[in-house]
Amino acid sequence: MEANQKNITRFIINAGQMLLAHGAESTVVADITRRLGLACGMEEVEVSLSASSIIITTIMDDNCVTTVRRSPDRGINMSVVTDIQHICIMVERRVLDFTLAQHKLEQIKPKRHNRWIVVLMIGLSCAAFSHLAGGDRIAFAITFVASAIGMIVRQEIAHRNFNPLLNFAVTSFVITLISSQAVIYQIGSHPFLPMASSVLMMVPGFPLINAAADMLKGYINMGIARFVMATLLTLATSIGIVGAMTLTGAWGWVH
Repeated sequence: MEANQKNITRFIINAGQMLLAHGAESTVVADITRRLGLACGMEEVEVSLSASSIIITTIMDDNCVTTVRRSPDRGINMSVVTDIQHICIMVERRVLDFTLAQHKLEQIKPKRHNRWIVVLMIGLSCAAFSHLAGGDRIAFAITFVASAIGMIVRQEIAHRNFNPLLNFAVTSFVITLISSQAVIYQIGSHPFLPMASSVLMMVPGFPLINAAADMLKGYINMGIARFVMATLLTLATSIGIVGAMTLTGAWGWVH
């Protein structure tokens, strides 16, 4: 029975580790892991979260098993979170037993969209912001080019596993360097709009939302950690923007 409890504990902490690594909010991580443990026959399941690790304790027949796993950031991917939630529901409804659930968990792989579709959609979304702000077709085109090239740079840096802060700083530098040409050469009726619109792709919206949700739901430490990380990403973005503007001298539109 003790060996079975250890296996179940490993199973549920692996699920929690994947949830935390792929951007699930703390309430979801704690709730899903607890439900999985209870559905697998545990009497009690206690979960403790930190910014980079997860601790789970299971109790069954007066036996207590505690395990800890580090959970490095694997990038936001809601398909993983959804797949684990489906496994949890199927275990609760007795559609899957422990062995099948463990096998399904091991088969989960992050789904990735085609990189060129992502580049296209990011370029169009930022260009749409410039159009909504009153930009003409030239502003639309410059914003599209700057944000699309910036997304390619971001993907390449992420693929090589560089620090996210460096990624954000370099990407925002490249984007601003390209979009600032509209200000330097006074291209279009609103040359400042591409600079303002093309960097919107760098806003860390998801971490900020998760940070607020965690703090509102009682996970203060997790919320603060996520808010600090989102703030650092914003600071890195600002450094890249200021560096490019200093290099090109495109400060006129700020005043």
